[in-house]
Amino acid sequence: MTPKDEAACHFREDARTGQPVASFFIHIRAHLSTIDPLSDHEQANTLHPIREKSLRALCLAVVGLAFLSLGACERATEGDAKLQALDVAEEPSCGDAGRLSTQLYGGIAKQISWAAGELRCESMMRPDGKGVRLRFTGNAVGNQLAIILALPELRRGFTGKESPTVVTLTVEGSGRFFSTPTLESCWSDITTQDPVDGGNDRFDISGTLYCVAPLGEINGETAISIPELEFRGIVDWSAT
Repeated sequence: MTPKDEAACHFREDARTGQPVASFFIHIRAHLSTIDPLSDHEQANTLHPIREKSLRALCLAVVGLAFLSLGACERATEGDAKLQALDVAEEPSCGDAGRLSTQLYGGIAKQISWAAGELRCESMMRPDGKGVRLRFTGNAVGNQLAIILALPELRRGFTGKESPTVVTLTVEGSGRFFSTPTLESCWSDITTQDPVDGGNDRFDISGTLYCVAPLGEINGETAISIPELEFRGIVDWSAT
């Protein structure tokens, strides 16, 4: 192994111990000391400044590489932090205790049991501020289903039984949707409606839906029956 190769090997070893620069300079000086000035003693003084300039250039190059490496590590750390931020799960839109469970019959026959992590909740005020709409979305039968409960008589913070409810079920992306024929077909017993986030416009709401008539398919010939449906989610009385 030549002195140059030996120096390179020692440099790699020292880099792993966290002391690359000093060791590298020692081996470079040893390597330069072996230069044969063609046995010309008169050229020795000329070669000495050349060797010193070469050493300074090598020093600058190594320092530059060290700064570039530190910058690359810092950028990699920043990138890792961004990826970790993307991996953080968002707060469940239905609250930590959100859920929806029901048995569908007819055109779509499926047992549904959605927990907070697999359920999305949205809400909005009905026209003229009369009541609210609750929208629950989850996966079933390989499709995204949305179940919308329109409660025209429900008021902010109130609970109660037999609140008239219009129910709509849609199969997202398919153009299929089902809806109750009249306001008397379904009703909801609202068991809780408690403020969250320090008493703002958002409320934790839960209840049970009952339907005595099927939801007919619009522009279709099938229907879906939902005899009973239990739900819990978040209603935002400021959403429009």
